[in-house]
Amino acid sequence: MTGQWKPTPHEETRSPAALVGSTVLMIAFLLVANTAAIPATAEIAVETRTVLAPAPPMGWANWNRFFCDYDEQTIRAQADALVATGMRDLGYKYLIIQECIAPNRNIMGNLVVDAKRFPHGIKTLADYLHSRGLKAGIYTDVGPFTCFSKPKYQGSYNHEDQDAATFASWGMDLIEVDFCNKPDDHSGKELYGRMAAGIRRTGRPMLLYICSWGKEAPWEWAKGVGQLWRTDEDISYQKNHVNWDDIVRNFKSNAQHAAVNGPDSWNDPDMLEVGNAGITPIEARSHFSMWAISAAPLLVGTDLTQMDWETHAILINPEVIAVDQDALGAGPIRTGDHKDGVEVWEKPLSGGCGGTKAVLLLNLASKKAIASVRWSDLRLRPNARVRDLWSRKDLGVFTDGYSVEIPPHGSVLLKVSGEVLENGL
Repeated sequence: MTGQWKPTPHEETRSPAALVGSTVLMIAFLLVANTAAIPATAEIAVETRTVLAPAPPMGWANWNRFFCDYDEQTIRAQADALVATGMRDLGYKYLIIQECIAPNRNIMGNLVVDAKRFPHGIKTLADYLHSRGLKAGIYTDVGPFTCFSKPKYQGSYNHEDQDAATFASWGMDLIEVDFCNKPDDHSGKELYGRMAAGIRRTGRPMLLYICSWGKEAPWEWAKGVGQLWRTDEDISYQKNHVNWDDIVRNFKSNAQHAAVNGPDSWNDPDMLEVGNAGITPIEARSHFSMWAISAAPLLVGTDLTQMDWETHAILINPEVIAVDQDALGAGPIRTGDHKDGVEVWEKPLSGGCGGTKAVLLLNLASKKAIASVRWSDLRLRPNARVRDLWSRKDLGVFTDGYSVEIPPHGSVLLKVSGEVLENGL
């Protein structure tokens, strides 16, 4: 990202005309001095990079709830719900159309979408999303076919440039690329790089969502290729029940790569299951808290037109969303004592000169337990202020730390503000 020019203290005392004149003379001198070193046909390229995802993307995606049982009216209804529920205005703007999109290609090799599923075409659907103040996302695969097998749908292998151009012509703002059917003689890094290059050539700013399930360690190479990448397998949703253990597994494995979090560089532990069957409201709130302290993309995967008030309350809590969207973009760090299924995680927040933290007290045990955090573990002085972000209440100032009883699979998300310990004193 290019920054604005700022004058040195010496330059500040000179007039703009003098600065321009001296700059022109310096450029002329450099050109004359270096003419022999530059071939006549050489071009000097200056690359500028726009930050497309300064914070973790937020939105909705169809797979977790609808799989391939959807059509363009389903997408429109979810878009309308994002607006009507106030979720769009809280940042949920990306709406990703996942799987079962294009069963064929035409004689020119261009994607031919499912006419029954999208009778008015995807561009018309994307235009509708944009008219509602939302952003449109689309789905493809690194292989020749996507993950859904009966019938088969087209992936982008050896069509990366062509498909990127098609997606741009449809008005897409995000491209999710899955990892099924990858040819053995190609790496994911290479194939995702092809799509990234294709996106750049379109001239349209589109996020690249690398959905490789953590294969080939994308956190080591994907920055600068895509803006977000999966760090583990799918959270399973079998027989209409979400697997709680998968949620915990993905949270912990994702946290191992927290150091690479930042603008245009987001670790993704998978889409949210909040609102789907198989997890209790207590577990759903813990799920959302784990994702928030992880600075994870918040991609909702439930039917927004049918969600109950508890699901809605979880998804629209502005103070918890603010933890996820915090300007530092920091990921979670384990801190304090971890025993008997009770864990403490912290995340530095912007502001407060390093003395403001989000703290997640998490009870993974099957019985209620006391969870505690000491200010010394957070490198804070005594007498820190505590706010409960779910109840949205200030709890007061506590001398050495904070303790609370938590139900099974429950959690408490706090904002702790204090003075930073210096040199351990």
